[in-house]
Amino acid sequence: MAAATEVMEKPATIEKFRKDYRQPNYWIQEVQLDVRIFEGETKVEALLRCKLNDSVAEPGAELVLDGEDLRLESVEVVDADGTARGLAEGPEGYELSADGMVVRGTPKASSFDLRTRVVVEPEKNTQLSGLYFSGCMYCTQMEAEGFRRFTYFPDRPDVMAKYTRVRVEADKKKCPVLLGNGNEIDKGDCTDDASRHFAVFQDPFAKPSYLFAIVAGDLGKIEDSFTTASGNEVKLAVFSEQENVDQLGHAMVSLKKAMKWDEDRFGLEYDLDVYNVVAVNDFNMGAMENKGLNIFNTALTLARPDTATDADYERIEGVIGHEYFHNWTGNRVTCRDWFQLTLKEGLTVFRDQEFSGDMGSPAVKRIGEVRVLRARQFPEDGGPMAHPVRPESYIAMDNFYTATVYCKGAEVIRMYQTLLGREGFRKGMDLYFERHDGGAVSCDDFRAAMAEANGRDLSQFEEWYLQPGTPQVQVRSAWDAAAKTYTLTLSQKVGAGQAHLPEAKRREKPMLIPVVVGLLDRATGKELVPSKVLELTEAERSFTFEGMDAEPVPSLLRDFSAPVKMDYPYTDEDLAFLAAYDTDSFNRWEAAQSLGAKAITDQYAAEPGSEHALSPGFAEALRRIVNDRETQDLSLLAYALILPAESAILETMTPPIDPVRLHKARGAVRAAIAAALREDFQRRYEELTPAQGEKLVIDGANAGKRRLRNVCLSYLCAPKDTAATGLCAAQFDEARTRGCMTDKLAALGHLVEMPVCPEVTKALQAFYDDAKGDALVINKWFSMQAAADVPDILARVKSLMEHPDFTLKNPNRLRSVVSIFANNVGGFHRADGSGYAFMQERVLEVDKLNPQVASRLALAFSTWAKLDAGRQGLIKEQLTVLRAKEAELSKDTYEVVSKVSQAT
Repeated sequence: MAAATEVMEKPATIEKFRKDYRQPNYWIQEVQLDVRIFEGETKVEALLRCKLNDSVAEPGAELVLDGEDLRLESVEVVDADGTARGLAEGPEGYELSADGMVVRGTPKASSFDLRTRVVVEPEKNTQLSGLYFSGCMYCTQMEAEGFRRFTYFPDRPDVMAKYTRVRVEADKKKCPVLLGNGNEIDKGDCTDDASRHFAVFQDPFAKPSYLFAIVAGDLGKIEDSFTTASGNEVKLAVFSEQENVDQLGHAMVSLKKAMKWDEDRFGLEYDLDVYNVVAVNDFNMGAMENKGLNIFNTALTLARPDTATDADYERIEGVIGHEYFHNWTGNRVTCRDWFQLTLKEGLTVFRDQEFSGDMGSPAVKRIGEVRVLRARQFPEDGGPMAHPVRPESYIAMDNFYTATVYCKGAEVIRMYQTLLGREGFRKGMDLYFERHDGGAVSCDDFRAAMAEANGRDLSQFEEWYLQPGTPQVQVRSAWDAAAKTYTLTLSQKVGAGQAHLPEAKRREKPMLIPVVVGLLDRATGKELVPSKVLELTEAERSFTFEGMDAEPVPSLLRDFSAPVKMDYPYTDEDLAFLAAYDTDSFNRWEAAQSLGAKAITDQYAAEPGSEHALSPGFAEALRRIVNDRETQDLSLLAYALILPAESAILETMTPPIDPVRLHKARGAVRAAIAAALREDFQRRYEELTPAQGEKLVIDGANAGKRRLRNVCLSYLCAPKDTAATGLCAAQFDEARTRGCMTDKLAALGHLVEMPVCPEVTKALQAFYDDAKGDALVINKWFSMQAAADVPDILARVKSLMEHPDFTLKNPNRLRSVVSIFANNVGGFHRADGSGYAFMQERVLEVDKLNPQVASRLALAFSTWAKLDAGRQGLIKEQLTVLRAKEAELSKDTYEVVSKVSQAT
């Protein structure tokens, strides 16, 4: 029996490499856990059935267990005959470090049991990793490496064990609800203490430790059921704090839609008798797919028309689907190691994108995906944190839950479907599950299934998993009038997207890039050649189309068929034509975006402070869009009228770049559009204004109406004058009466940018009062103010942080102010550097509480090498401050700071 031991040193900062993967000495076949939750501490007893992995180890080999912030009470080896012997710390027993435990006193046998007893303190766990306390409940977050903060275990995804008995015990009054993975097989009152009760859970499916979960608390719920295609009835429940139960309905409806869709699209049924979802207010991520017990951030669960926007409803549907789809792509088949994270995340993001498109508008969904990709992932690929979708190394795995792994990873999966067709992709998925159900596998295994199911050589496609950076594709055209042929020559600029990276990280080989094209008649707008997949496999390749009586207009990279930067010398007339007539909805939007980007970059190059002269072609294209009464999906029109994001434009420009000048250039273009089309926007706004007493409906069609109306409102508010203030105040009041958060928030977002006046003050107070303490609504109240494009924004943000409702300990609340400010160009990039100093201070402050969140804040500095010399120097000063404190930094924040500092 070992004496209680506590190891509190900082875990070692060690870089891990994909090439060094090695199977563990022991597999864990079975796990039994006894979790007893008390006020102030929780006792965890774990019994692990260990089986020697004789392919890599001899009997008696050491057993390596991960563990952090655990108070160890005892370690015992239980031999096959049931004999238990306590181990002591030392070379014959076990050795502890800040990273875990190495058991050296293992028996020379093929299998044995190991029992450990530890104590953890969830109430003090501000990292929100492992077991922690949030509001009215104890809950867990184990991905990626939280299980080691719960008990000693080989905390790696290839160790898949059956959790045959998990007993959770807690106070009946404080924690009347007890939940765990799998099926509940027993429950009752504790015989030794009538004030306590227990529940026992059994999960019949082997799973890695990151999918383990328990919840204990005072929760309300809604219930329903779903009958699978094979006739099994599944009990469904969504839990939250008692006061939020009336906001759970949309999550339940979304879950049932997702279950049906996965059966219809991929033939995949749910495999347990129960499926539970729990909404938690304190949560680092969006949601977690624990087997049968999903744990969600409240921001992605709770919705009611007066508390959530249309965008919130759409996100909830998508994320509920995402976590459910993980049951097969992530849980039934998981990752061999964390370098393969995109195997489950890229694939499941693609699946949730397809689901959301089928539930609503595929074109609108695709536009939204690409907007996020360009605003978040392209900058990541073009900066110091660039990595392949399958990283080659990491220090803190939590840093690699990135836009590249998720969003670009989904684009990689989408390219399989583009190349193989929907039927071929399904054949590949079927073979993947047939081969690997119950296994921990790699991205190569997925690619092999796709290739073999379709009889295709996809060896070159591996380059998408190996190369960082955004590929660049140049397209040039030639029309031969005599031969009536039209030739497109595609060339990939091999390595161009990696020029900013150190030599050792570059990999410059041609990729397999599917470029979907169509050809349009310049005179009529009719489609001459429908969508065709051109496979660019070499540095340069030409494709010739015959029977062309006149030179067509090419529609390139339709539906954004590959995550690349496309270069083609479109004229403004070409783009206006495509915006009006392209038969590909995505490319109609893309053409309008290209016109907007060109206008902004032209304005950036002009004399600072000058008014923008809107080109006639661009103005006419926008006027046609805003006055389009034929397009049924009004969200398409709304997105076409929104100018491209500054972060996306910055990626197309040559450094050094003044971000504030770029911001002002975009503002000048926006103002010019607002002035030129004011009557058009006013007319459409009034047309879309709901009639008095009109019922509020939450669906795609009505969301489109509100989206277009609010885009019109944004242009009508561009002058920031008395009329704009009055219009916003009127919409705010009307939205309050109707209980419509979408319109209410849109109005408030503009009001906070108006000169201070009674209407602004009144609206802010009314919004806060209406929230009635609802955390998510108050987050919106904070966010709108932190996002305001006003000169004194830094002072406002500091004032918001002094508000009684603000806290750094809740990630949602922190992000609603600090992260929003980091994206406020005028405030963060102030010429005096005060915005950068503010962020550096927050990184250090938050790192002591929650390293995962702090490392994300540090990413705000990642574009510094692209900025003007003055701002480069100011950011370097703050990075120097952070580097000087490396010994105090968490490994999460250390990794980001060190890589960002080395940017070139």
